[in-house]
Amino acid sequence: MYHSILVPIDLTETEFAKPATTAAVIMAQQSGGTLRLVNVLPLTPVMLAEYVPPDFETQQRKSAEDALAIVCKETGLDPSKVSASVRQGGIYQEILEEAKAVKADLIVMSSHRVHRPGIRTYFLGSHTGHVVRYAQCSVLVVR
Repeated sequence: MYHSILVPIDLTETEFAKPATTAAVIMAQQSGGTLRLVNVLPLTPVMLAEYVPPDFETQQRKSAEDALAIVCKETGLDPSKVSASVRQGGIYQEILEEAKAVKADLIVMSSHRVHRPGIRTYFLGSHTGHVVRYAQCSVLVVR
């Protein structure tokens, strides 16, 4: 069974994360494992840095932490069994780094549905593909 489960959450589209979160909660309950939610914030492009407020990244991080806290509560797991992290950088790189940091033995990710094509879907798909290829633990992709 899995003892440390990591679930990447895209806070801009939380509905897509629900299937993965639900599957991960069930697995954590069955195995008595822990659940770690992670959100990755993009880096602010240098060319835009002068146009955003000085505390933009701090505000962005606080907002993400608050949103993840709500998702943690919605899992229904004992608070000692669920935690969250906000990282900043490249999406799949940060997911893989978080998996190493928490010694995850499973990453559960949602996949965007095929009937909703668009540029964001293709990018997320490529992130999922990178995680599947380069993770040092099992990866479950949930539709």
